[in-house]
Amino acid sequence: MALISKKLTSYLKDHFIFCGNNIILQNDKLPDEKVLNRCFELNVASDWFNDEEYNFSAVELEKDCPVPAGCQEIALRSYFWESRQNSSIVTKASRAKGLLNFRKNKRFCSYCGFPLKDDEHFVAKFCPNCDRQYFPQLEPAVIIVVQKEKQILLAEHKNRNDGVFSCIAGFVETGETIEQTVVREVKEETGLNVKNIRYAGSQAWPYPDQLMLAFYCDWESGEIKIQEEELKQAKWFDLDKLPKIPPPGSVAYNLINGLFEQNSF
Repeated sequence: MALISKKLTSYLKDHFIFCGNNIILQNDKLPDEKVLNRCFELNVASDWFNDEEYNFSAVELEKDCPVPAGCQEIALRSYFWESRQNSSIVTKASRAKGLLNFRKNKRFCSYCGFPLKDDEHFVAKFCPNCDRQYFPQLEPAVIIVVQKEKQILLAEHKNRNDGVFSCIAGFVETGETIEQTVVREVKEETGLNVKNIRYAGSQAWPYPDQLMLAFYCDWESGEIKIQEEELKQAKWFDLDKLPKIPPPGSVAYNLINGLFEQNSF
């Protein structure tokens, strides 16, 4: 079903309002139609669409605009955690943010440079000049916990300055299977060989368009030798003596704490 860009949204069930990677809530719930209309009245909405198939509307606010009166702003990943018992609303929120990102990043035809328009029949953009269609694309990535007896491997990534240790992760490359990606990423970043790769779960991660595929695997051989371009350090940690890890709502938190697979350890 096509996305319909228009401001009249009274017949839709849920309204998602985003400002960057944050979501706007009203009394800890999704905003009502009055808040949505106020965004349009104040002219602070940079983009919006209705998704009739999933029964929601989505709005992106201008950068650094004030939070609507009577509302609060929280990180989207925190909302994922707080709403974890409601998979339907998490799916809608991920879809809403992901499609807003697609609309923002795909505005012109990459063949002829003509401005794109919303497709009338599909969740897509099309070029009125050369008739090419553009569909939202996902970037699959793996995230991995390596186990060695009662310890797990965690790493401090070079792009973080908060002392957080997280999982090994990376994007699937062209021509690879997902299992090959797991082996390659662990080897590249830590020098370790792994075996017994086990799929744990997945999570949409609209930052901006990732699908995170979570895995457990076992250490097979090798000593830690980090890829210095990617990591500051990598260590084995006892499960009852973990360092500072990513916050609830993140894929890494779920994987480290066995929430994808409660009896994984």
